[in-house]
Amino acid sequence: MKVRRTPWWYYLVALIIGLAGGVGLAILDERMATSLLGAPWFVDVVLMAMGIAVLTLALQVHAYANTDPAKRPHAFINPQRAMITLVLAKALGLAGAALAGWYGGQALMCLTHLEASYYHEAAVECAIALVICIIDMVIGIVSEGLCQLPPDEGAENPKLKRAERRRRLQQAAAKTAK
Repeated sequence: MKVRRTPWWYYLVALIIGLAGGVGLAILDERMATSLLGAPWFVDVVLMAMGIAVLTLALQVHAYANTDPAKRPHAFINPQRAMITLVLAKALGLAGAALAGWYGGQALMCLTHLEASYYHEAAVECAIALVICIIDMVIGIVSEGLCQLPPDEGAENPKLKRAERRRRLQQAAAKTAK
């Protein structure tokens, strides 16, 4: 199975969808006189903890993948754990982008009503959540890169196959020239 890096525009799409949702929620909150805006402090703590956990796992996978195979600890990292870490990194990056749009949209809509304490408090909560979500998005992107395997220089490497083919052709040409 070949795993590819998440394209940059996926993050942009997630951010735009989240922004539309956040703006929509703020408009609904304003028209219906409900109190749905903002982000509880607990959400900020959980988002930051998830980012730290994924980064820690990605650093472990990176250290394992870049260690000489003879010196690797055998029981600590297995392919399943590495794959789960990669999936978590991709999910954290995309969720961070979508939630950054969500909280950014809410904060943007609250800017016009900052004189009211409810909107001021919601704007501050959303701004803090926005910063944490951007940090999570960056952690997800970096962690995805850390989970990337180093180039394999084994016999199946395409560069080595081409070099071997070129060497055989040169030997064959040298034999026919004699």
